[in-house]
Amino acid sequence: MTTGKINVSVENIFPLIKKFLYSDHEIFLRELVSNATDATLKLKHLTSIGEANVEYGNPVIEVKIDKEGKKIHVIDQGLGMTAEEVEKYINQVAFSGAEEFLEKYKESAKDSGIIGHFGLGFYSAFMVAEKVEIITKSYKDEPAVRWMCDGSPEFTLEPAEKTDRGTEIILHVAEDSLEFLDESKILSLLNKYNKFMPVPIKFGTKKHTLPKAEDAPEDAKAEEVETDNIINNPNPAWTKQPAELNDDDYKNFYRELYPMQFEEPLFNIHLNVDYPFNLTGILYFPKLGADLQIQKDKIQLYQNQVFVTDNVEGIVPEFLTMLKGVIDSPDIPLNVSRSYLQADGNVKKISNYITRKVSDKLKSLFTENREDFEQKWNDIKVVLEYGMLSEPKFYEKAGAFTLYPTVDGKYFTLEELKENLKEKHTDKDGKLVLLYAGNKDAQHSYIAAAAEKGYEVLLLDSPIISHLIQKLESDNSDITFVRVDSDHIDNLIKKEDTAISKLSDEEKETLKTIVEGVVPQPAYTVQLEPLDSHAAPFLITQPEFMRRMKEMSQTGGGMFGMGNMPEMYNLVVNTNSELATSILENKDEAIRSGLVKQALDLAKLSQNLLKGEELTAFVKRSFEMIK
Repeated sequence: MTTGKINVSVENIFPLIKKFLYSDHEIFLRELVSNATDATLKLKHLTSIGEANVEYGNPVIEVKIDKEGKKIHVIDQGLGMTAEEVEKYINQVAFSGAEEFLEKYKESAKDSGIIGHFGLGFYSAFMVAEKVEIITKSYKDEPAVRWMCDGSPEFTLEPAEKTDRGTEIILHVAEDSLEFLDESKILSLLNKYNKFMPVPIKFGTKKHTLPKAEDAPEDAKAEEVETDNIINNPNPAWTKQPAELNDDDYKNFYRELYPMQFEEPLFNIHLNVDYPFNLTGILYFPKLGADLQIQKDKIQLYQNQVFVTDNVEGIVPEFLTMLKGVIDSPDIPLNVSRSYLQADGNVKKISNYITRKVSDKLKSLFTENREDFEQKWNDIKVVLEYGMLSEPKFYEKAGAFTLYPTVDGKYFTLEELKENLKEKHTDKDGKLVLLYAGNKDAQHSYIAAAAEKGYEVLLLDSPIISHLIQKLESDNSDITFVRVDSDHIDNLIKKEDTAISKLSDEEKETLKTIVEGVVPQPAYTVQLEPLDSHAAPFLITQPEFMRRMKEMSQTGGGMFGMGNMPEMYNLVVNTNSELATSILENKDEAIRSGLVKQALDLAKLSQNLLKGEELTAFVKRSFEMIK
């Protein structure tokens, strides 16, 4: 038996590992299973190139719990270690066997899927164990050995009875970590971190009922067999070539990733690149509404099929973090606990690649089946609009497939709008005015007024639309977006100079004074306009600039502090209406005020602004007027 001290360059390495190096204790299982996978894949590689004269077979990694003995076992059938290798790889902390192996066989092993990076993964076992044993036998013809350590720098190394190739790690679980002896806990960790590891992982057994033979008597009992419970899928969809997969394969993999998600994804994007970095994965566009409060962290990051994190910001452009799916890359640098990204040029390249790949896919979907793309537009628009605002490279490409729907279900690109609407929608100053509504029902009367003039009204109702149209206007000086309820229709697309009012200047001043005496201040600014005599006598509008800045401030951006400003409206009084004349001519102040109040409430009703006590009073007053 050999005894000795572990060769470490830092005193008290174990408390450091337990408290600082790995902040999340549960990852010990990920690290140990990853090490077992490495050992298995290394053996596979050595047998494939003729350097290991053994039968590779069909190795399995087994995880076992011994509740009574308070032990966890992780057993592999990989290449094992000799006594000399245990000294080298276990006692010299941070000397990574995987790194040395890759260096030695870097040309032939570059696609072997070896996971290890740091040589510290094994020591994560001491986060949950008061003592750790390694029983290992090398594929070389050398005797097995047992290594033991109780979490101090002292260890023992002695011969062992093991006769089969591979390594068994035995964790004697500490009193403060007994939760890890619970089967459901271990199963949840295996499902979280090891669900797609490239070597089958066994955790217990499961029973299957075999189908009866065709010639079996009716009363014959069905035979029940016990088989290994393999918890992982070693060949997930993203490891295959797109040509090997069909639509059902992609949908089935989506269900495998998100078993509690019942809605089908709209479409997927298969990522597959090996230069200048290695990246595979599948991204899914889920069905999204207009609500920005979408749960992120749904894209899972893997390294050689080992789960790392579902916080992929930095790798995936921020606007795509609303998608779902998997990204796997050995070229994304991580710190020793594999939990956080480090700043690296590759990360930006990967982010740019994903942006380009998504742009290309959306363009092809739009080109190949525009009708289908239009039907999906409302479910994906928030992601695309966010991308246009946050990612310049995406903005450059998105103009080709970003759609602007109308209230009656037509869809245009921006270039199509410019071409199709230029004759009708160009104002007297030569600017193309694009009318839009944010709510089809609430702004119905304004939409109807625009339709009577033969104008198209877009339906732009996402929560970030104000930011997007601000950007579009700054990049297209020949267009302006105007919400359809921001002014009277004649003023939205001015075709000629102001119409003539039938009221004198003196009468207009009197009318304005009467109306302002009834209308709440400062919420409403009274404006007198000489509109068509058949137009509504009172009209409530919300100034485009003020409303847009307020919306932008509420969703981040716009002018500072405007999000908290109270709502402000214009009350447009049509000086050419019969009601304006009636208000002026009526000498009874109570009747005159009643007419103004009733007309104001009708205007508020058309904008869905009349609510609560005011609505009750309006209804009561209206009934009294028709008695």
